[in-house]
Amino acid sequence: MASEGLKMYELMEKLFPICRSITGEGVRETLRDIQEHIPLEVKEVPSGTEVFDWTIPREWNINDAYVKNDQGEKIIDFQQNNLHVMGYSVPVDKRVTREELEEHLYSLPDQPNAIPYVTSYYKERWGFCIRHGDRTKLTDREYYVKIDSSLENGSLTYGELIIPGEQREEVFLSTYICHPSMANNELSGPVLLSHLVKWLRTKKRKYTYRIVFVPETIGALTYLSRNLEEMKENIIAGFNITCVGDDLEYSFLPSRYGNTLSDRVALKIMEDSDISFKKYSFLERGSDERQYCSPGIDLPIASIMRTKYWEYPEYHTSLDNLDFVSPNGLQGAFDIYKACIELIEQNEKFMVNCLGEPQLGKRGLYPTISKKGSANRVRDILNVLTYADGTNDLIDISYITGLPVSDVLDIVYDLYNKNLLIVKEREDIASFDFQLN
Repeated sequence: MASEGLKMYELMEKLFPICRSITGEGVRETLRDIQEHIPLEVKEVPSGTEVFDWTIPREWNINDAYVKNDQGEKIIDFQQNNLHVMGYSVPVDKRVTREELEEHLYSLPDQPNAIPYVTSYYKERWGFCIRHGDRTKLTDREYYVKIDSSLENGSLTYGELIIPGEQREEVFLSTYICHPSMANNELSGPVLLSHLVKWLRTKKRKYTYRIVFVPETIGALTYLSRNLEEMKENIIAGFNITCVGDDLEYSFLPSRYGNTLSDRVALKIMEDSDISFKKYSFLERGSDERQYCSPGIDLPIASIMRTKYWEYPEYHTSLDNLDFVSPNGLQGAFDIYKACIELIEQNEKFMVNCLGEPQLGKRGLYPTISKKGSANRVRDILNVLTYADGTNDLIDISYITGLPVSDVLDIVYDLYNKNLLIVKEREDIASFDFQLN
């Protein structure tokens, strides 16, 4: 078990009990805990603010909620699991008949042991979520229902961090912080991104990194509405990070047309890693890539996940708990994302720095003894040189030659140090950094 995976899991354990929503104190508490690890700047945007076609709703907070039977026993208790209350439920304090209570209950007949996750952000309702097995046992004529919540003018809260690099061009990394106690769908993204940021801040960076922790959908729209011009000008690649904590198959969701640097980097790293993964279409999108890749915004955002949202039965239920994720699952996704960032940092277009085939021998790149297998390295070097014509980057050369991108990088590093390759259109090639790991 890798140490980063264990640290991410420990942070997840701390964040898991917090009741989050798209607004409210749960979001702020989550960001405060993350601020203990990375220097996020927390920002507030008032309720009623127009963000493109949407309006930031009133802020929702909750203290307690329960349903009692005729004997005064709590049969549904928010304190036991915060998924028991429908998100954004308005306050209620009254006795109801069983028939009326049933109209406000949500359960999953095909998953009788799971509490579903249900919300009503933009229409006022109240409701409780219950295991279907428990719902079938309700026999009292009346019940007492209490939801101690508030829905008032306040603000939407998000976290942002800009990590400067040598260049203005940016890599954008986004995750969401708006779901209550669900481990893979909610918390795996924030804990992984927190540790990616900790790692990034220790490295020499070519690119600037724009990091956001936002409530899903409305938070992404809010952030875009305040930063779109600068983002469209500077962002060259990015990822929406979610569902990265389980031990099952990996998933890849491309940008809208699947032809961005993010798409190329993600697929190359996953293919070279020889891991099993399922490639989805953008038609199967469902998270904040909907906003980042929407027409007129058109940012180059893709997603690498473990099991994709919607595709596992525990999704949006109480079964997406700390047992469904693992330190090893988090570590695997962390390693993939780290490799993607390294490739983005190192990817360039190269040009041969001489005419004709260069003489490798005088530069120590050609074996002085010919034996079986010695020609393979020479062939690989010459193939890389052949396609280093200023039009191909590392990813292109990797696909053309059939070599893993790490092998191409090793060869390019040797050739660069021997002054056989130059970086196309770089003003200061001496600052080119191959050593991000």
